[in-house]
Amino acid sequence: MKLDIALRSVSPPVVPACAGNLQGVDARIQNPDPVRVHAIGFDDAPFERTHRGDVPVFGTVYARQTLHAVVRGRVRRDGRNSTAELARLVEASGAQEHLHLILLQGVALAGFNVVDAWALREMTGLPVLVVARRAPNMERIRSALLTRVPGGRRKWQLIASLGPMELCLDVMVQRVGLSLADAEGALQALTVTGHIPEPLRAAHLIARGTTQGHSRGGRV
Repeated sequence: MKLDIALRSVSPPVVPACAGNLQGVDARIQNPDPVRVHAIGFDDAPFERTHRGDVPVFGTVYARQTLHAVVRGRVRRDGRNSTAELARLVEASGAQEHLHLILLQGVALAGFNVVDAWALREMTGLPVLVVARRAPNMERIRSALLTRVPGGRRKWQLIASLGPMELCLDVMVQRVGLSLADAEGALQALTVTGHIPEPLRAAHLIARGTTQGHSRGGRV
């Protein structure tokens, strides 16, 4: 998917779920108007260290800086179902044909339920952008996966396949299916306050508010 083209579109192009790129779209876009990007961002709910079982995960659908939909699902603590569940939620949002991008706040949900970003890209036809405030300690993560988590070797391979995190504006990112310049354009279009784009910021606040009874709009 050539996200730079999608970002210049006045109205969102209809993108089949199986589309791997936007070849041929250039001819349909004549007016390079201000950036308008539609994205869905996911974050998981907080849970106790001793918790086992499922953890709620929330997704928010944004048309640039306007919230249009919220979806909720569940993923297993330290499990293996996050990729399939996120793909299901993208479809359940009712907005898949209008979306340009999937945003993740970290590549794992519910502890070490690692998202296969490459498979998620294939399943949805959408680029995937992993966002973090700072680069995590990858050696520490690798050690934890290989010594304490069932299936940890495979999960580490999924993380390593994304390569090192890159600085993009004021955050660190990993990306599948879009260039660094496209990632920068998307973050600029979707960020209102602080450094985290609105789909992730809202998903985080909703996840905390609905499970703990309160949330706050500070650093997320």
